[in-house]
Amino acid sequence: MADKGKILLSVTGFDPGIWKDALEKAAPDRTVVLEPAEASDPEIDYAVVWKQPPGVLDGLPNLKAIFSIGAGVDHLFAAGNDLPDVPIVRVVAEDLTDRMSEYSVWQVLDHLRKGPLYRDQQARRGWHEDLMQPAASEVTIGILGYGNLGRDAAKKLIMLGFKVIGWSRTEKQDEAVETFAGEDGLAGFLAQSDIVVCLLPLTPATRGILSASFFAKMKPRGPLGAPILINAGRGGLQVEADILAALEEKRLGAVSLDVFQPEPLPPESPLWTHPRVTITPHAAATSMPHALVPPMVDQMDAHDRGEKLKNLVDREAGY
Repeated sequence: MADKGKILLSVTGFDPGIWKDALEKAAPDRTVVLEPAEASDPEIDYAVVWKQPPGVLDGLPNLKAIFSIGAGVDHLFAAGNDLPDVPIVRVVAEDLTDRMSEYSVWQVLDHLRKGPLYRDQQARRGWHEDLMQPAASEVTIGILGYGNLGRDAAKKLIMLGFKVIGWSRTEKQDEAVETFAGEDGLAGFLAQSDIVVCLLPLTPATRGILSASFFAKMKPRGPLGAPILINAGRGGLQVEADILAALEEKRLGAVSLDVFQPEPLPPESPLWTHPRVTITPHAAATSMPHALVPPMVDQMDAHDRGEKLKNLVDREAGY
């Protein structure tokens, strides 16, 4: 019998049914509701959200914390959202981290081993081995956004023989990876990177960072030719017109994009048919209820026992 209060589940873009089932299984002593019983429902203790309707969290007098079910939290700060002054918890789960690293490694290896070239040859029934094939050890991968996701991707890329460097907004220390920080460190980071893997959160400071001025700082030539961009962060990080221009001007050799602004990518976008663009439909790291819900409920239970919440969002920084 539920007796620990209510969890409000408010999501769009996901099937709420499977998330509700997972929450009820993980928290049989809590009631899971899809909307408040009233605007000021006093029984709701926690909210689990993804792109929740504006105002749905307003006026909940006993709300203790908000949990986001995606890797990013920019949706929480979208226009029209006036969030209550309670802790916001971002999801950090091994499953989500592994999936993002799988995507990063997949795209890096695809570019290293000339995947776009050979797919084009297959479509034309062509048979030509490209003998310009550098080893992983000759290629430097720059991880743009060196947080939990970035560190895990770096570890797995290093195991494959790549040299990896990292950039973050604030200084990070890592014995295995040379790290750069802040605006002053960005040029040095880009000057060394043959492939840039973007895993940044979307904040006011990072919006539109993947733009003409960014591409102008990138390493002009390397073992793969012009540098390569992989963006698995957020669509708002990239200026798509600038990406297309950089491809045409050979400042970018190729790109892999998993995220766009807007989504879905409109059918008329020239990115769809560009020969040096790989598109995936925001599929880098799918949020799976069976993997993400139990850690959320564990945190709720721990918080009710008086323990501190982990992986809290810095509202000022936006992530």
